[in-house]
Amino acid sequence: MTHARGGAADRPTGPTEPTSTGLPGNTVPEGALEPAELRAGDVRPGPEEVAPVQPAPARTGSATKKRSRPTRISGTWVAVIAGLVVLVVLLVFILQNLDPATVHFFGAEGSLPLAIAMLFSAIGGAVLVALIGGARILQLRKQARRR
Repeated sequence: MTHARGGAADRPTGPTEPTSTGLPGNTVPEGALEPAELRAGDVRPGPEEVAPVQPAPARTGSATKKRSRPTRISGTWVAVIAGLVVLVVLLVFILQNLDPATVHFFGAEGSLPLAIAMLFSAIGGAVLVALIGGARILQLRKQARRR
């Protein structure tokens, strides 16, 4: 197995021939350590391979514009559009479920379309959750003021 850095595992362990660096009178005697330039797998670039670092090109056009943060009014428009979508879905649901349903509640009895009865049930559940959540928020605010 060879390593990119040319460790001891890459060199033969027995006697080796003196290595020449290509310069006159520059040989590596047997048993001496090789210069870093001669080691197998040395990946350092030579002076002719080194290119100067170029700065990144300046961005032009829409890339230089700052991304605008959403405003309160844009959030309001998103909420209005989402509300309209929910309203349309509810209207379709109501118009498709107009079969009469008899509702009994605490001794009272009445007949109304099934979709309207289900809508009233959903509204009642939402009001109940809002009341419980509001009470918990008030409880936490009161506790925070004490500290």
